[in-house]
Amino acid sequence: MANSKAGDSKREQFRRYLEKSGVMDTLTKVLVALYEEPEKPNCALDFLKHHLGAAAAPENPEVEALRLEVAEAKEKYEVVLEENKRLKAKLAQYEPPQEEKRGE
Repeated sequence: MANSKAGDSKREQFRRYLEKSGVMDTLTKVLVALYEEPEKPNCALDFLKHHLGAAAAPENPEVEALRLEVAEAKEKYEVVLEENKRLKAKLAQYEPPQEEKRGE
């Protein structure tokens, strides 16, 4: 019987922890959104994952820094692509046409 009370106590502590941290409220909101969805999705788990991701706390600063880094890398990539095109065009001016290469 003492085991049962210890287990109940741990469950109650865990429940309070979930309520205090906002987990219960967030899960309730997502489940209500699923319930109110007029056309139920084929995969309820994907619906939950998507909506939990949207309801998550503000992003980690590291994630934001990585997003900024990716955006900068994309910009540099575009610049390098343009430079590559320009250099290929310039190089083409100095190379003989394909027909002349075959005749040699």
